[in-house]
Amino acid sequence: MASSPLRSKTRHHARSVSLPSTSHPLTPEFDEQLSRIRAPDHEATSSSLPSINNRLSGLQDLHDCVGDLLLLPHIEQALAREHNEKFVDEVVDGYLRLLDVCSTAKDVFSQTKQDVQDLLSTLRRKRDANDFHGYLASRKMVKRTIQNSLKDLKSIKNKSTLLPKDKDNETVVIFSMLKEVEAATLAVFESLLSYVGVQSRQSGWSLVSKLIQHKSVSCQDEETNVNEFEKVDGALKAGKFDSIQNQLGKMESSIQDIEDRLECLFRRLIKTRVSLLNILNNH
Repeated sequence: MASSPLRSKTRHHARSVSLPSTSHPLTPEFDEQLSRIRAPDHEATSSSLPSINNRLSGLQDLHDCVGDLLLLPHIEQALAREHNEKFVDEVVDGYLRLLDVCSTAKDVFSQTKQDVQDLLSTLRRKRDANDFHGYLASRKMVKRTIQNSLKDLKSIKNKSTLLPKDKDNETVVIFSMLKEVEAATLAVFESLLSYVGVQSRQSGWSLVSKLIQHKSVSCQDEETNVNEFEKVDGALKAGKFDSIQNQLGKMESSIQDIEDRLECLFRRLIKTRVSLLNILNNH
């Protein structure tokens, strides 16, 4: 995805990271993208696979903007001056952490897409609930992978790196910018993985009873905003196969979109890390 157009007018956002006034017009673009990712209402609307895909799109725009900022001479020079400092290594290592989490997310969605495709194939051929043990077993494995990844994310978030007090303002701001991007990215991945690995607060049968009570499953879905994966698990347990075939088809398409988005983001993260390494190693 191409970077968003540059804006010539600065927009003010709460808690934004503002580079020095001599910076390129990319600065307000960065502030805007970061604010979009961190906005509470953005988090609240991430309640479906399509909305998660939209959030990943915003995250990709943010990282595209960071990649462009790293090409600016004064930012290259500021980073190069600190190439031997521990906090700079921490920033570079942060991109390795992001790549690890992104790779896990890619694997999760790849397996989930395969599970949905296999389940659709089974539904078209059979109607016996005993035929869906493979899907449920795979979901259990995916959830275990997600749980382990979320524990790692929690550990990463609890770590912090402090800048030496003698650093100039530009260095502090650039370092803060990169660290806030890392934090925002981890938050998006945490939200994404939590959504796929959700464990319903109500039992599968309780959820099924709600679905059965309404003639229109799609209408009930909109009213309760139930997680797609919960709906499928509950319907399988109740033998309500017809009610989820259309849902699975939509899920397959949405999962493919997210998988493609994650692949683009993964490549963007690699490119940015390489740019950082080139700046630090060539000065």
